Amino acid sequence: MSSDRVSCSTDHPLIDRAQVGARLRVIRKNQKLTLKQLSQRSGVALSTLSKMELAQVSVSYEKLAAAARALSVDISQLFSPAKAGASPVQPTVVSTAIDSAAGYSTGNYEYHPMAGDFPGRSMTPMYARICARELNQFEDYIRHPGQEFAIVLSGRVRIQFETGESLSIGCRETAYFNSSIGHIYLAESEDGADAEVMVVMSEY
Repeated sequence: MSSDRVSCSTDHPLIDRAQVGARLRVIRKNQKLTLKQLSQRSGVALSTLSKMELAQVSVSYEKLAAAARALSVDISQLFSPAKAGASPVQPTVVSTAIDSAAGYSTGNYEYHPMAGDFPGRSMTPMYARICARELNQFEDYIRHPGQEFAIVLSGRVRIQFETGESLSIGCRETAYFNSSIGHIYLAESEDGADAEVMVVMSEY
């Protein structure tokens, strides 16, 4: 599949890939890991990790999540640094506004991890804007451990699976599936608008 990119239209805050790459490098260095060691732990190609750190490529959630898991950090720490002097007391609840959650754009998708400051969480909630409309805009299907729940907030979305199955859902409709099965979200609103979804992923 080709790697053509579309442009997401967004009103939400984004950080650039240079910041994500710099944070990845700092966390790796703090753990005294080489790129080769991180590659072996994460399953992400060494050349890809190097390009990520040097901000030479935008990568999918799958690769960002794999690197974060290998470093034993929450993926949100790649988007915003951990708060210094955070209280060791487990909070009862944390709240995040979508409009202020830092995000990252791959061109096809725009990701905004939510509630990253809840320690030891077992789910990853994420707001996403779906910009891509065609399968050939992706190099491959996205796969990661765990299960995934999605609800459409606006627009219409088709979730295409590598099995050949697909599901089309509209506003306030949901999907629940095994994330290890290759999948791609596509916007399919008749007016050509991006779609917005809230996704919750389990870690395992």
